[in-house]
Amino acid sequence: MPILNKDMTLCISLSARPSNNGTRFHNHLYGQLDLNWIYKAFAPTNLEQAIAGVRGLGIRGCAISMPYKEDVIALVDEMDPSAKAIDSVNTIVNTDGHLKAYNTDYTAIEQLLATNEVPTDYSVLVQGAGGMAKATVAALRDAGFQDVTVIARNEAAGRALADQYGFQWRAALDGGTADLIINVTPIGMAGGAEADSLSFPAEAIDAARLVFDVVALPAETPLIRAARAAGKPVITGAEVATIQALEQFVLYTGVRPTPDQVRAAEDFMRAQ
Repeated sequence: MPILNKDMTLCISLSARPSNNGTRFHNHLYGQLDLNWIYKAFAPTNLEQAIAGVRGLGIRGCAISMPYKEDVIALVDEMDPSAKAIDSVNTIVNTDGHLKAYNTDYTAIEQLLATNEVPTDYSVLVQGAGGMAKATVAALRDAGFQDVTVIARNEAAGRALADQYGFQWRAALDGGTADLIINVTPIGMAGGAEADSLSFPAEAIDAARLVFDVVALPAETPLIRAARAAGKPVITGAEVATIQALEQFVLYTGVRPTPDQVRAAEDFMRAQ
């Protein structure tokens, strides 16, 4: 990375509980590609002021994480179809003060379902109804999954999400099982009140054919560790983080790194 200078282009992330994942991934790629850019993570105390800062300071790119993916919609100028279709934002690109919102979470989920060749006749339980859940449920629908149930305590949000895509809603798991279980809640996230908790009970893990946790920090969440111990194949949040961060990098810089450069950045990110 070059020494800090007045001509550097700045990108940031906004999250209630920031990690170093994006910081390490993006900055490593800037170094490999000899770009005079820098990336920094923030935990905003006021989202509206933070987005005003993005605009006013000419910050090129801004990644949006939980719990701001829906709240930020009112603060941008334009919604790309990737964000508008699911009313959820994880990326903002600033072009001369014009803020355009995107969603690369959807791309990541879509790619991981395809590359892991997940059968579309699997029954699916998705736990959560926030911005990341919207991207996940939309990707499942578009991939051809039909037997999907959204588990969410918030009836208004959970039912609305399920109804939008023609799926089922339940307030609680209540002993339910499925071929594919997906956690899209903060349960198991480092630094949170439920960092050591399982997002699905042991019986659901044992019955599943595939376990998917979108939580990226730590890469080995309690759910992923339990699934591995039960001999189940898994898809991790770290995989989601890499794909969505790569697509953000391309949106910000206009440059698509080579697969080798992406692997090097991913290895650097995970070595923290």
